Order: sequence, then C-alpha cells, then structure tokens
Amino acid sequence: MKKFHWMQKVKQAVLLLTALFLTTGSFAQNGGGTDELMRSNGKIYVVVAVCLTILIGLFIYVFLLDRKISKIEKEN
Repeated sequence: MKKFHWMQKVKQAVLLLTALFLTTGSFAQNGGGTDELMRSNGKIYVVVAVCLTILIGLFIYVFLLDRKISKIEKEN
C-alpha cells in the first residue's frame, strides 16, 4: 500500500517537472509586443489596479472569514 502511494507521488512530481520544463521555452521569446502596447497606452495601470483590487478583496474576505470561524470555535 505504501509503495503504491510513493510511486504515485513520484509520477506526479515527474509530470510537474516535465510541464515546467516544457513551458519555459515560451517565456524565452523576444518581443511579444502586448506589454509594450499596454504600457504605451497606459492600460497597464488599469490592469494592475484591477489585480490589486481583487487581491485586496480576497484578503479582506479571508480575514473576515477567519474572524467568524474563530468566533464560532470559541462558542463551542
């Protein structure tokens, strides 16, 4: 039983490493142009602002959820 579990973990690790190595070639390409276009138009700041808003909202949600869970745990 433990041998099967160990082999499954090894297979998952090999697949993960293979996927990582296959995708590194796509990062090495020169000049996609999308980032330069967004910077020149000023839209990159809109993208950053939206990403920050989403992240801040997620952090607030997790913080409030943690407080609620802590309150319920104290009651029990």
